[in-house]
Amino acid sequence: MAISTGAMNRRNGRPRRGAVHVGTLSEMNVVPLVDVVLVLLIIFMITAHVMEFGLDVQVPAVQQATETAEDLPVVTITRDAKLYLNDKPVSNINLLGAEIRKRFQTNSVFLVGDRRAMYEQIVNVIGALGKEKFDIKIVAKPEDVGK
Repeated sequence: MAISTGAMNRRNGRPRRGAVHVGTLSEMNVVPLVDVVLVLLIIFMITAHVMEFGLDVQVPAVQQATETAEDLPVVTITRDAKLYLNDKPVSNINLLGAEIRKRFQTNSVFLVGDRRAMYEQIVNVIGALGKEKFDIKIVAKPEDVGK
């Protein structure tokens, strides 16, 4: 069964002037797109081994450090203002610098203070160590994030 819309000319079979022709659909041609993508893929595969990421830096080799935390001076201040140098009690704050110089070959001192210790006690120890020209590193425990 054939249906005529009346848009065709009866003499030559062509559409009439002003008539809308709906016979063909416009579609995108994907073949050139696929060709371009395949060419880019081949170029990438050829040049991928040539590309290097990062900087080319020659790092010098060093010996493994033998110094541990037990070899470093750690001054501890307790809640009741007692001083300890690596778990050994120190009776006089003025002799602390001389004791560190006698027992250790470093200029750095780690200072650990109880959080309930008075601020004045900690400042006095920092002042005594600073007068002896020590590099003081204060040790703190990080807070728990989940608390």
